[in-house]
Amino acid sequence: MEDSQLIREIKAGNVELYSVLMRRYQRKILAFTYYMLKSAGLGHLAEDVSSETFYKAFKSLQSFREVEASFSTWLYTIARNTALSELRKHRATNVPLEDGELISDSSTEAAPEQALLRNEQVGMVRSAIENLPEKQRAALILREYDQMDYQEIARILGQSISSVKSLLFRARLSIKNQLEPYYYGPVYEEELYKGMRSNEG
Repeated sequence: MEDSQLIREIKAGNVELYSVLMRRYQRKILAFTYYMLKSAGLGHLAEDVSSETFYKAFKSLQSFREVEASFSTWLYTIARNTALSELRKHRATNVPLEDGELISDSSTEAAPEQALLRNEQVGMVRSAIENLPEKQRAALILREYDQMDYQEIARILGQSISSVKSLLFRARLSIKNQLEPYYYGPVYEEELYKGMRSNEG
């Protein structure tokens, strides 16, 4: 069932169908809020922020208008605003980063050397992303991991499409500059993004 049909049913009183929407987007929203919060040492709050996002969306669902934005775009906007609110609350608090805190379905069994190298590269990309300014980080996550188009990202971030393209250009350049010292040649960050997407899945 499409999002729009589910939403019509929920608005008509079949509120139990909201759990279907939650399952559809729960992992993506959790990953998005995690990346938004991790650089401030607040990755452990991602589940709470994700839950609050779905709660806010449910409470406001009657006011949602699909002609203005898709449900996913609307939901990501709520997620970003909720994460930013959490960051503002903790801005004055210096919380240490938690090493090894990753969202992944992969098991902990021993991996071959190639997989270990890939994991190391993925970890470096994660760290580089965490160093990006908030809007660059959000734009990159939405584009590379959630495969959103420029218009969707622009709506979520409240930016023009040209601004989104500029944010992505600067984000990718920053990632490249951060990672190149660790390699003997140019860093092909797209390959590493693919590695991260496969790890997230």
